[in-house]
Amino acid sequence: MVDEAPAPAPTGRRRETEVLTAALVRAAGGAGGSAVLLRGEAGVGKSTLLAWAEREARERGFTVLRAVGAEGETDFAFGALHQAVWSLLQDSSALSAHQRESLDSAFGVRAGLPSGFAVGAATLALVAEAARRAPIALILDDLQWIDSSSETVFAFLRRRCAELPLVIVGAGRPEGTAARTWPVEPVEVRALSRADAALLLGTRYPELAASTADRILTEAAGNPLALVELPRQLADAQRRGAAPLPDRLPLGRNLERMFAERLQALTPEAGRLLLLGALSTGDGFSGGAWLRAVGGDDVRGHLERIEAGGLARLDAAGRLVFRHPLVRTAVISAASDCARGEAHRALAAAFAPDDPRRLAHEASAALLPDEDLAHRLQDVGSELAHRGGDAEGALLLERAAVLSADPAQRARRLTWAAVMAARGGQLRHTAALVEELRSGPVPDDVAPLFGYATVYADQSHHVDFTSSAVLLPAALDALTAPGADTFGGLVDQVYFKLLLAASYTDDPCAWRALEQHRDNVSEAGRLCLEAWTDPGPDTVGALRTLADRLTQEQQDGTAWLLLWTASALDCPESDLWQRLAGLHGYASQGSVAKARCHQDFLLGRWDQASVCLREAEAADELGYHCNALMFRHHYAHFLAGRGDESGLREIEEAIGPIATRARMRFVLDRLTHLRGLVALAHGRYEEAYAHFCEITPPGRLPGGPPWPRTLVFDLVTAAVHTGRHDEARAHLAAHPVTISDRHAFLLAAAAALAAPDGEADAAYRAAYAVPGAERWVFDLARLRLAHGSWLRRRHRPGARQVLRVAHHVFRRLRADPWVRRCEEELRAAGDPVAPSPADPAAEPAGLTGQELRIARLAATGLSNKEIGTMLQLSPRTVAAHLYKVFPKLGITSRAALAHVLGDG
Repeated sequence: MVDEAPAPAPTGRRRETEVLTAALVRAAGGAGGSAVLLRGEAGVGKSTLLAWAEREARERGFTVLRAVGAEGETDFAFGALHQAVWSLLQDSSALSAHQRESLDSAFGVRAGLPSGFAVGAATLALVAEAARRAPIALILDDLQWIDSSSETVFAFLRRRCAELPLVIVGAGRPEGTAARTWPVEPVEVRALSRADAALLLGTRYPELAASTADRILTEAAGNPLALVELPRQLADAQRRGAAPLPDRLPLGRNLERMFAERLQALTPEAGRLLLLGALSTGDGFSGGAWLRAVGGDDVRGHLERIEAGGLARLDAAGRLVFRHPLVRTAVISAASDCARGEAHRALAAAFAPDDPRRLAHEASAALLPDEDLAHRLQDVGSELAHRGGDAEGALLLERAAVLSADPAQRARRLTWAAVMAARGGQLRHTAALVEELRSGPVPDDVAPLFGYATVYADQSHHVDFTSSAVLLPAALDALTAPGADTFGGLVDQVYFKLLLAASYTDDPCAWRALEQHRDNVSEAGRLCLEAWTDPGPDTVGALRTLADRLTQEQQDGTAWLLLWTASALDCPESDLWQRLAGLHGYASQGSVAKARCHQDFLLGRWDQASVCLREAEAADELGYHCNALMFRHHYAHFLAGRGDESGLREIEEAIGPIATRARMRFVLDRLTHLRGLVALAHGRYEEAYAHFCEITPPGRLPGGPPWPRTLVFDLVTAAVHTGRHDEARAHLAAHPVTISDRHAFLLAAAAALAAPDGEADAAYRAAYAVPGAERWVFDLARLRLAHGSWLRRRHRPGARQVLRVAHHVFRRLRADPWVRRCEEELRAAGDPVAPSPADPAAEPAGLTGQELRIARLAATGLSNKEIGTMLQLSPRTVAAHLYKVFPKLGITSRAALAHVLGDG
């Protein structure tokens, strides 16, 4: 724990304090909450900034909640959350009985296994209740050591802090996973400038000689902790410049050694007291009996010596509070193995026999294999995983493996640790454990589990699906054999991984194995296979019914299957996302985030596009490279919808080679589709038609994943605009049933474009009337553009009204090529629409709307006949318009059109 005493005014931190002040002012003024991440190396002054922020928050009337990560507490689920909100829980009157039970179970007050979502939701309710009385400041120090279960709940709060007067300020080191995955740009707390460092040093040590101060400034290189601590090591004569300084002053790791040297001045009793405090978890040890038992009769004397050395102090609760995390590290590093073992045994004795903290201390003290202790560690680790603490459970399983005398038992426990680490977001560690396991024999009874862990690492970390079709069918055979151990529901998880590989690569071996084991999996597994292979009109309804019927515990186990089923059908089940959003572990959270990114595109929430890139960076940091690829793939949809050709090419260059190596046909075909969508945006219909036909030739739907069916609107649009009316009708006829609400709308929209003149207006209106049509914002706007153009060309009433609606939507989506198309149509209809700010080339040199439309089409290389077919004009009329266009633009050839119009 870090010193909670008031910190001095932060020297040289104007930029950081301005950011923190702005966040506090916004929340206090009712403008909504925000999150601030302070990131920097050890000793750079993050804790000082947090102390300043805490003082400022209290002065502004905030309720301050605080949690501090500790290196010895990372494997204790919900430990940091307990620190932060325990005081609120004691005074709460608004929580439901279920919410209070969830938090009590998470904190170990009562028995039970709360779901991750329940803990997150209960914490949010608790904070919201307190925020009605006063704004909240949640201060989180040492993020790199906060347990992953607590960090997941804190992330849950961060995603919702804008809705509350809640400011979350966190601080962590650059190497910490928690700090790297915050959704905000970090405020980098860097070393002080030499001027600011000199000011800090002179304030704290005004007696320093100039030569001594200059040497310390050079050696400290702007690190505030070094600036404060280095002079403490000097004799008075050295400070005054009367005695020479040592050849080299310690920095970095040597700074820890400096603390260790100060430790040597302590009495053995004081040193033991300090070591116990450094190794303890911080909760469960308070003053009185514990201090007397440890320190003997002269406890106060020991503490005075510790405080005099500037190492630690006793807080109001009777706990030892270290001046800085480096002190804790130095205390532990300086102790002998024997002393650490004795301290761990003393700490273990203070906890109940089945308390995870007791087991952790016992394991740290053990010198020889101990099967009884290993077995107890395994049991507690498994229970932690069931409670949502997969990462913490993995640590205990690894400790159990180390204590295993039997190599087979060691392999079994390491295999479980690999699976838990993957679920808990520690994918790089999973990959390392898999490599370690490959160096020796894996017992047959855990072969399915090992296969699952291997595939998990291959798919998610290495973006390699080769092992999926080799290992997973065999794993399913073993798991579904009579009397086989299913490892707590592993069948569905293995089935999902195989289905994911089949969906991405279209591997026939994977599809066969999935079909073979259809009857051996849960209803959710069967429904997911149906959605990805042969969806019918009732599949979406079956998904909704199943999701409503599942208990929270069942949802936790089938979350991925439910999400992947909904993704197959472009089914934006917001209730489902909300229920699954609180699941612990990056694996589940990443799946929800991918689904939401795609839904944001479909539902017109294009202002959220940048979330895809932030999620991709976070996934790469965690080692989930397949997730990172898919987030960038989702971002490509927004680029294509906006007609951004250069942006789409950049994304293709980033993910195309990886997808090609991994044989991810799913991604490669979608990229082809997106190239076609960009071509549609720019009116290059022949090119668009060619791209769409690569995926789904007109009149024939390929087997496998259902998503090519959603190309019907795009393909029919390109076919109609290139005069291929028979092909358009054939493709419509290839869709005998609708498989989802979006598919129903796209079919109706395509039918309107392909309808004969006498039936078209009614067909357009029928498409508008499809239930839920308004949800598909971009597709509906394209339909309105097509309808408005049809009405205008036939001099029917209502064209301008329809086009104005489409124009408004496209401008909101920042889909500039589509905006220009609307503006051209509106001008041709006599509507004096203002040029789009994004279109500096609109109406150049006094061109009419029709002239500009023809000029743009000609600039793409289309002939007069092709332009006439698209606009239902004669080639002679097109030529007459171009005859007027050329002199207005000051050109003499079609080749110069693209350059003059800004399209080249």
